Amino acid sequence: MKRRVLLACLAVLALSAFVPQVTESVDLVALAKIRDEGLNRSQVMDTAFWLTDRYGPRLNGSPEFEEAGDWTVRRLQQWGLEGVRKERFSAGRGWSLRNFHATMTTPRVMPIIGVPIAWTPGTAGTVVAEVVRPVITNATDAARWRGRLRGKIVLMQPARAVRMLEYGDGMVVRYNDQDGKWRSEALTPPTPRVASAGDARRGGGTSTPPPPRFDVVRFYKSEGVVALFDRGPSGDLFPAGSDLSWVQQHPDGGTVFVERGGSPFANPADGIPEVTLAVEHYNRMVRLLDHQIPVSVELNVQVAFSAETPALPRGFNIVAELRGTDKADEVVLLGAHFDSWNAGTGATDNATGVAAMMDAMRILKTIGRRPRRTIRIGLWGNEEGGLLGSASYARTHLGTLDAPLPEAAKMAAYFNLDNGTGPIRGVWMEGNTSVKPIFDAWSTPLKDLGVDIMSPRVVPSTDHISFRGLGVPAFQFVQERYEYNSRTHHSNMDLYDRIQPDDVKQAATVAATFAWLAAIRDEPLPRSPIAGRNGR
Repeated sequence: MKRRVLLACLAVLALSAFVPQVTESVDLVALAKIRDEGLNRSQVMDTAFWLTDRYGPRLNGSPEFEEAGDWTVRRLQQWGLEGVRKERFSAGRGWSLRNFHATMTTPRVMPIIGVPIAWTPGTAGTVVAEVVRPVITNATDAARWRGRLRGKIVLMQPARAVRMLEYGDGMVVRYNDQDGKWRSEALTPPTPRVASAGDARRGGGTSTPPPPRFDVVRFYKSEGVVALFDRGPSGDLFPAGSDLSWVQQHPDGGTVFVERGGSPFANPADGIPEVTLAVEHYNRMVRLLDHQIPVSVELNVQVAFSAETPALPRGFNIVAELRGTDKADEVVLLGAHFDSWNAGTGATDNATGVAAMMDAMRILKTIGRRPRRTIRIGLWGNEEGGLLGSASYARTHLGTLDAPLPEAAKMAAYFNLDNGTGPIRGVWMEGNTSVKPIFDAWSTPLKDLGVDIMSPRVVPSTDHISFRGLGVPAFQFVQERYEYNSRTHHSNMDLYDRIQPDDVKQAATVAATFAWLAAIRDEPLPRSPIAGRNGR
């Protein structure tokens, strides 16, 4: 016991050298305990193992998603958190993959690297089919192919050039790369957005809407096509801070990026089995067909659908809390999305965020001090379907902007983690720059952990938007991007091996620090400017 007290005192002395000369109070004794527990007795990698290797992938509504949720509820209960529960919402049918193989059999045998897209129907057992690549964009194109596609596998896209990976090619991204170019951009306020003609259309103006696109999938279904092959997204991907100028393009090397799925609300009988292939394998088939060489593939896709009923909605959020003391009716919320796509096991998207936020709660419970405000964790379902889990929670607990519930005014802060396996470097402040002196004070004792970016910028399309849109002080943590955009995001390489253990420990420690300091302040954080779904 004496040794622990001595260590805590030494940690406080070490941290005291960093205390800024500001009025914001920083609880250095608690911070020393948080740091010691988070960095020296972390459980993030054990949590990540169960979420990925054992229970992943966690496609929303799937049996695997449900099992992972049950395990998580038990773990949070074992840690002594209160009010642990699943809060359910409608999410459509569940889906899981039961069997898959694809092999090119003509003109040579080639095992194909591929992943069936989520909610695709299956094949009628193993089929062998000729591969074709029609180019159909309208009814005139379709008429030329009518009657020629029954029993065929269709390639949906042209070939794509592959990239050679080179040292320093930007596939692994850090904010200090390129002489700090991306760091500088993160710290620069964005240029005010100028209204465009498209705004009038989006806002219900009188501009004529574009004509409806030709439904090529429906045409293929009516023609008796056996399956559809694609090779994943065709363009560059921007980081979550899309105002930044750096861009990442997917590499290749057998990586399959499954960026989409069918609708969980659609009738499976109306669909066609669809598989995303590694671009190298897809390109080979395109080149063979371009040279008039026949291609055939043996394919087996076996899937299972789970019906949704009023008694068992397929979506859920997991909620747990550490009750506060004199301000217990006010809430500081930590969040990360629990669901994943089905190509890998959802390791960096977003088991790392879940494991870090869970461990932040474990740390805060373990240090033996009660916060003034209640600290709650929300692990959101169906983020990949459009932030639906966090939106359901916000609607149920906080109401709407026009009809807020009493809890809305009691939401003191929200912090989200959803950008891979990198360490936390700071906070995207979402234009709420009045929090900067507060966050500067909080992050000063964390400078040695690399927390030094307080960006004024807005980031879109993560779960904090569900809360910021109601005026809650809601933020996404800035994380080092590493290879998130270029290799692991929504890909078959998003596995446990890509997780960086020390960085996830750091993220849990930083998240616990921010949650604790937000929970013990006399006042809640300044409210956020109201923003829409995309953060603007």
